[in-house]
Amino acid sequence: MPTDIIIASENAHKAKEIQALLGPEFLCRTLRDFPDAPEVEEDAATFAGNAVKKALTLVNWLKQSEDHTEGWVLADDSGLEVDALDGAPGVLSARYAATERQPGNSPDEKNNAKLLLELKGRAAHHRAARFRCVIALAQAGQYSHPKIFNGTCEGHIEEAARGTHGFGYDPLFVPDGHEQTFGELGESVKSQLSHRSAALRELKDWLANH
Repeated sequence: MPTDIIIASENAHKAKEIQALLGPEFLCRTLRDFPDAPEVEEDAATFAGNAVKKALTLVNWLKQSEDHTEGWVLADDSGLEVDALDGAPGVLSARYAATERQPGNSPDEKNNAKLLLELKGRAAHHRAARFRCVIALAQAGQYSHPKIFNGTCEGHIEEAARGTHGFGYDPLFVPDGHEQTFGELGESVKSQLSHRSAALRELKDWLANH
């Protein structure tokens, strides 16, 4: 019988990606299976802080709800880091273009436009960037500090968006070793190179020994 992995997200695409990498010995479920689970404000200063907060909140809720007491809880946080911007947008990646009048997550087009404006006139060698993913894995039923896994994908930011695949900053980001953006390369190539895939491979290796 497969081991449950409860993902602290409603994102079906993310769950499908995690399921494909972990394999049939695990059964990935999402917050769609637990509609009463509490929402978590991602207000930590780091990716790891947000991931841990989401994981432990869900572990605690599951213990109290008695809906689930076995398996693992998985939470992640990820975003884009640009060296010339001192690591921005970082944990604010999804809400980079937010304002007081329009708080919360911003449309991809606005986030991308702000990033291009911030980097306007910068030479190619000053446009280095990476996608980073941090995963927190906690044992369901045990409120202890989660195990942390990291993954990155190095690359640079183009001067204009290219491609229609993917989401977020994908049309602006060219991974090292390629000339096309993630928006042009498509999902199959991105899934092999992505920061989340790198973190998940590290997680899978750890689970194989625990």
